[in-house]
Amino acid sequence: MLDFSTTAFLFPGQGSQAVGMGKDLAEAYPIAKATFEEADDIMGVALSNMMFEGPDDALGDTAITQPAMYVHSVALLRVLWDVMPDAKPAFVAGHSLGEFTALTAAGTLDFAEGVALVQKRGEAMKLAGEQQPGGMAALLGLSIEATDTVIAEASASGVIVIANDNCPGQVVISGEQSALDVAVEIAKDNGAKRAIPLDVSVATHSPLMQPAKEAFVEALANITLFAPAMPIYQNVSAQAETDLAKIKENLELQIVSSVRWRESMNAMIEDGAETFVEVGSKSVLTGLLRRIDRSKDRINVEDVQSLQDFIAK
Repeated sequence: MLDFSTTAFLFPGQGSQAVGMGKDLAEAYPIAKATFEEADDIMGVALSNMMFEGPDDALGDTAITQPAMYVHSVALLRVLWDVMPDAKPAFVAGHSLGEFTALTAAGTLDFAEGVALVQKRGEAMKLAGEQQPGGMAALLGLSIEATDTVIAEASASGVIVIANDNCPGQVVISGEQSALDVAVEIAKDNGAKRAIPLDVSVATHSPLMQPAKEAFVEALANITLFAPAMPIYQNVSAQAETDLAKIKENLELQIVSSVRWRESMNAMIEDGAETFVEVGSKSVLTGLLRRIDRSKDRINVEDVQSLQDFIAK
């Protein structure tokens, strides 16, 4: 039996989606099926059908991907807590979009409001990307300090920032294409093992998302947030947050700010987290954790089999 007093739940964000996610869950558990149907009704589109059947380009649309990731993880949580009501973590965090799932796991964000909010977030980010096109690139093998140097040099060519500090040796940069092209070359010259442009046209977690931030802040103003049942380690501050005013402030800044994931995980570990459970599609976050601290236990819950294995522990 896991010691939930030292267990953290992690929730993945955009990029971890996969056609078919949630289908077996909906077929096996009525509470999961009801969760997907509720989301379909709230959004006014057949979200679950795009999740279960695809096609890839439909699920890969930012405006669909974000609610899909949120709903899938919440469905897994609902099944888990229906079977194991006491399986509540001591810490929660989510990567970018996944932070909204963490808020729901902590009881801070109502599911129905969460679906509408992440739908609005996805739509706003998609529109911002069309208005101010940009890109992203992953730099492998560079420290965060070395990446700061790359950014400083490339910024003369346009807007460019660190979007994700994921783990030692993996940083994602984001901004205008002109600056990204320069940064990729500088990174290679400065010792990066690889500098890989990502297949995206939206410069997430950069100043180019300012229009999306404004639309999101307007939507968030109509949402009721509740005191969290456990600390939420937020992307913007990279530390445990329980104060609602601070949580809301960090949410407002998130779209245009860096995801400080490496620091967030280190803060959790310093605060006593020993077991990390990634609840959602794929195993990106436990993979990053392996690069941060391989001594910690890592578990993935993403489908019926892995969920049943977790319940049986």
